[in-house]
Amino acid sequence: MSSEVTRNSSRLWRATSRTLTGLNPALESVLAGVVGLLAGALLMWIWGYDPWKAYMAMFRGAYGDSYGLASSAARGAPLILTALTFSICVRAGMFNIGAEGQLYMGALAAVTVGYFTLPSGLHIIAGIIFAMIAGAVWSLVPAILKLTRGVHEVISTIMFNWIARFLAFYMVAFILVDPMRSEKTISIPMNARFPILVRGTDLSYSLFAAVLFAAVIYFILWHTTMGYEVRASGFNPKAARYGGIKSKRAMLTSFILGGLAAGLAGATVVMGNPPTYAVISGLPQLMNVGFDGMAVAMVGRNHPIGIIIAALFFGGLTAGGRVMQFYGSNPVPLEMVRIVMGAIVLAMSIPELFRIFPAIKKQGTELFGLLRRLTHRVSHKEGSA
Repeated sequence: MSSEVTRNSSRLWRATSRTLTGLNPALESVLAGVVGLLAGALLMWIWGYDPWKAYMAMFRGAYGDSYGLASSAARGAPLILTALTFSICVRAGMFNIGAEGQLYMGALAAVTVGYFTLPSGLHIIAGIIFAMIAGAVWSLVPAILKLTRGVHEVISTIMFNWIARFLAFYMVAFILVDPMRSEKTISIPMNARFPILVRGTDLSYSLFAAVLFAAVIYFILWHTTMGYEVRASGFNPKAARYGGIKSKRAMLTSFILGGLAAGLAGATVVMGNPPTYAVISGLPQLMNVGFDGMAVAMVGRNHPIGIIIAALFFGGLTAGGRVMQFYGSNPVPLEMVRIVMGAIVLAMSIPELFRIFPAIKKQGTELFGLLRRLTHRVSHKEGSA
């Protein structure tokens, strides 16, 4: 009986997977978005809120005027880059969870350039380059641990996120601190800031930097030998090795490209978002941007073009979600807004999760095997002692 149930569940899984991954990607996203909106509406209705008015407020706040559009794009720009950090490594068959820490390092490096005295055009370029190098360097240690010692990248990148967070706390409080305002670092100089794109908003030319970098990644992955090796290594490692592709080189390449993207994301936040143009104590403007990028990558199907669209949509949810809290006689509280946003993002991520499920299963098996071996070693040492 149990074997029959197992066969039926396996058959159901394959049928569902074929259904969700066999559609046109645009149609997948539309259907998943509708399901997410309906799920969010149901949740709001159960708790006594008017879903229609709430969604009208959200879309009006996100896309109803030039200010809403600018706010949505400004919040989406760094998400484009942190999503690329995750998606590049997924293409190589790995899960880089370290965009958060690499983002912190990029932001701090961009602030450090404020101590230099450089010409206007050179100063902003130096800030971008320093941030990208800092993000790439921070990604190198987990990459080297993976390639030389077999340390699972999920474990190492999560650990390095925490190291980066507390290192950033220290740098903000003691090294890069503004002597006139102790709650933040020194501010980015005027000639090193991204110019404001739409007057009266926080949208700057950093959006173009993010889109341009996504276009470069698209060209590298789909129109160069290096990109082909990265994608082949992730799609079928055994066939790639048989074809002469060095999988370790492809892994290292994906980590470096991802680190460059996350470092640039940190630069876009501190160099492009008014009014402080600095890293604030507690990192409120940086925190969770790297983790949100993972959701954006899932919604964007781990493709640079899809990620741009998904990031702008996700930025719209964030910008419009604020309006839901203050609209009408029965506004939706912040906690419910986050639940609704989570339902929408989760629903839109499901088709891509089905598509990369084999890679997730493989990584999970490796991770559990590593944890089992570590536990066995610890218990063996305690027993011998």
